[in-house]
Amino acid sequence: NYRAKIFRGYANIGYKATKKIYFYGFKVHAIVSDDGSILDYVVTKASVHDAKETVELLENAHPSNYYLLGDEGYLGKELHQQLKQMGYELWTPYRKNMTGAKK
Repeated sequence: NYRAKIFRGYANIGYKATKKIYFYGFKVHAIVSDDGSILDYVVTKASVHDAKETVELLENAHPSNYYLLGDEGYLGKELHQQLKQMGYELWTPYRKNMTGAKK
């Protein structure tokens, strides 16, 4: 809704073509421990890509577990390589069209 007035200038409006939905607002990016404790988080505009905040959050949080779980927003060779150099292993689900995905 382009007439939204709450948080105008801070939140943003956009369209996610893959899901065919509009979005408005904010997104929380968080690092959570194995037991569910929040180690670090940041709130951004909804359009900020998930992977953009990952490295900074890890540098601030220093999680003890070096295996990270992420959704499809964290797919990408560049991020995987960057995290591997930092000593982390990122696990993400396959997309349907990816090599190795179940058909």
